[in-house]
Amino acid sequence: SSTSTELAPGSFWWKRGAILGRSETQECIHYNYNPSAVESRGNHSAIVTCSGEKDKRLHCFATWRNVSGTVEVVKQGCWLDDVNCYDRNECVEKKDAPEVFFCCCEGSLCNEKFFYIPDTQAQIPSKLTTSNPVPQKPQVLTTLMYSLVPIMGITAIILFSFWMYRHHKLAYPPVLVPTQDPGPMPPSPILGQKPLQLLEIKARGRFGCVWKAQLLNDYVAVKIFPIQDKQSWQNEYEIYNLSGMRHENLLHFIGAEKRGTNLDIELWLITAYHEKGSLTDYLKASVVSWNELCYIAQTMARGLAYLHEDIPGLKDGHKPAIAHRDIKSKNVLLKANLTACIADFGLALRFEAGKSAGDTHGQVGTRRYMAPEVLEGAINFQRDAFLRIDMYALGLVLWELASRCKAADVNA
Repeated sequence: SSTSTELAPGSFWWKRGAILGRSETQECIHYNYNPSAVESRGNHSAIVTCSGEKDKRLHCFATWRNVSGTVEVVKQGCWLDDVNCYDRNECVEKKDAPEVFFCCCEGSLCNEKFFYIPDTQAQIPSKLTTSNPVPQKPQVLTTLMYSLVPIMGITAIILFSFWMYRHHKLAYPPVLVPTQDPGPMPPSPILGQKPLQLLEIKARGRFGCVWKAQLLNDYVAVKIFPIQDKQSWQNEYEIYNLSGMRHENLLHFIGAEKRGTNLDIELWLITAYHEKGSLTDYLKASVVSWNELCYIAQTMARGLAYLHEDIPGLKDGHKPAIAHRDIKSKNVLLKANLTACIADFGLALRFEAGKSAGDTHGQVGTRRYMAPEVLEGAINFQRDAFLRIDMYALGLVLWELASRCKAADVNA
């Protein structure tokens, strides 16, 4: 004989009569199993009103499991236009022993009661014995705990290791990088007390990032170094302050500042700002004519030649020969009229009479632009060798420039 259960948390109700049709709304039983609710206060069924698009049929559905003869309801609710549910006034699953049973029907509250009738049976009985759905058994929670606890433990270990690494890195910076104040810096007569406002990041590089900033009514570029890269900042600052470093084809230096205290110190270099950006950015966005190619190449070569030149007898002193050591299209900026100017002297090396250039001249710069002797480690540590390395890199930049030139210039 068939029995039914009275409404209880997680159970199903007596069918109140199916109403076939294509009404714009339909009532269905709504239920959604929640394990946490079972543990605390139980799950509850409710009646919901379903609505759909015009000329679309509405249905109700139910899903459940059969765990060792015990029915466990998973979900009940509304189901939108599905041809498999047409004209079904009872919710019946006919598939052979699925893992999760599913049925849908058409009519108000037709999913209150649901059945599993294999295809071999000739007709659907009027009533089918059902049991009260019970909360998920503790074994499920135990399985979940055994699965999740190791994952959570591994995650916690990874996070703790990362935190320890960061903490250790901040507490014990590299030996070669001092953590104290980088030392007194002569005030910039150009900056003085003028307000400097950072606007947006324009580029990121090996030693820091470059901001577009506003200084009174002018735009400037601010290259910001973290304290860990003090050596690069110091080298570039000293190169810019050498005699004779004012040249049309070298980036114009405005001043330097330090911001913050202790480990939060930032080292700033303020230079002229050029809206067109680097040669790399320009060639990515556009091609150049033959005349433009020649002009960019000429001004770029003029800047590098001046950098390499040893010029005594200047008004402000003696300009030594300087090897850039990181010539690439990213370190060549373009002015509004496409005049090239060379930037980024963080790796530059100066050659002064009677002074050693130092010992640490390994593989520095960008590998793509390195000369073969640099890649092979067969460097002759003489001035001319370093200058030739710059010329090799310049040749690769010229090749980049030529590869973005139009095939022909009708005005040439």
